[in-house]
Amino acid sequence: MKHRSFRVRLPLLGLTLLATAMQAPALAQMPALPTWTLEKRPAHDELSSPVGMAYDAAGSLYVANWSAGTILRFAPDGTRSVFASGLSGPSGLAIGPSGDIFVASYSQNLVWRFTPSGTQSVFVRGLATPAGLSFDRKGRLLIANRQTNQILAAHPGGRIEVAAEGLQTPVGAVELPSGELMVSNIAGGVSLVGSDGRARSIHSGLRSPGPGIVADREGAAAYVVDYGGTTVSRIDREGGRVVVADGLSSPVGLTYAPDGNLLVATWGANAAFRLVRPR
Repeated sequence: MKHRSFRVRLPLLGLTLLATAMQAPALAQMPALPTWTLEKRPAHDELSSPVGMAYDAAGSLYVANWSAGTILRFAPDGTRSVFASGLSGPSGLAIGPSGDIFVASYSQNLVWRFTPSGTQSVFVRGLATPAGLSFDRKGRLLIANRQTNQILAAHPGGRIEVAAEGLQTPVGAVELPSGELMVSNIAGGVSLVGSDGRARSIHSGLRSPGPGIVADREGAAAYVVDYGGTTVSRIDREGGRVVVADGLSSPVGLTYAPDGNLLVATWGANAAFRLVRPR
């Protein structure tokens, strides 16, 4: 397995605030939830600063490799291939209802759109350091627009509207069953956004919440990676936190696998690990 220095790669994301956060004493954490098991052996290794991840309907995994400027595709049997290359700062990744793959360019301030066969086009331009991507129930692509402290919503035709503002360096957002948005802010904790688009801080116990955030399928909560720490936590809409995995090295990406378990990608190991919920 290839290893790269975490400290060397931090400036690539422009996350200078993280350096200060890493110097602060670790905050007290709640005990890990015993029903989850973190597999120690990577499901996929030899990645290159992985960020966004998503599975398509056929069970293939797509991974945005920040440092390599590539999108990798892993078939259900584990076969690896390069789906796209020559990209600049691929960060967030999401797969739409039609099966198209959307990838944010943190460096070029745009979102690419790929057909399943690999045809590439620009979906939206004029963004400001876009990070995490996800889809809401209206079919809009939610874009964490870090530099403007907003969550933008792009309609299928490319029209953009503001879904949330007044955040603190947002890098990931996901819609909860209630229709509210939960947002991970790399330098400002976790926020909840109501239907009026107004955000309020609900949790500040993570060192640097990363782009990896997914809604809990069983309640009004989300799973969030601590990019500046070692954990994956469940944060409910009231701000309550339960650690579901610990011992990871700079976890940054998170997605559901087809079997209902979670897959978490880390920069410290340049690998993705399975987080298993017992049956």
